[in-house]
Amino acid sequence: MLKAAEAIREVVAASILTELRDPRVQDVTVVGVKVSPDMREAQVAVSIMGDESQQQLSLRGLQNAAGFLQSRIASRIEARYTPRLQFVIDKGIQHSLLVGEILEKIKRENDELEQRENIDSDATSTDSNGCEVSDSVSADQHGLTESKAATDIADRQTEQPDPPAQ
Repeated sequence: MLKAAEAIREVVAASILTELRDPRVQDVTVVGVKVSPDMREAQVAVSIMGDESQQQLSLRGLQNAAGFLQSRIASRIEARYTPRLQFVIDKGIQHSLLVGEILEKIKRENDELEQRENIDSDATSTDSNGCEVSDSVSADQHGLTESKAATDIADRQTEQPDPPAQ
C-alpha cells in the first residue's frame, strides 16, 4: 500500500505540474496520498497557497480534473484497479505557518520585556545604607510588601541620632 500511495502521489504531482492546463489549479502541492485497502479509492491531500476562495477554486479544478489524473495513473502504474481520486485540503502547512507566527510574536514580546527589565535595573541605584533606591520602581516590584517597606523605613529613622536638645 505504501509503495502504491507513493507512486500515485508522484504521478498526480507530476501531472498537475506538467500536464494539467486548468487555470483554476495554481500553487498546488501534493502532500500525501491514502489508498484504501482494495485500491479502489485514493484520498489525495493537497496544500494550496492563497486565501480561502483561491483554495476552493483550485480544489474544484482538481476535482474536475480527477478523470484525467486517473487516466495518467492507469497509464503509468500496473494495477488491477485504478483508484478513484478524492482531493482534500491539508491544513498542516498552514497550521505550521500559524504556529511559527505565534512563536515569533512570543519571542518579540519576551525580547521587549527583557529590554524593559534591563532599563529598569540600569535606573536603580543604592543609597548610603546600601539599599536599592529607584524612583520608577516600587517596593512591591522588588518583592517587599508594604509592611516590610514601612518597617525598613521605621528602622532607618530609629538608627539616626536624635537632634541635639536645646
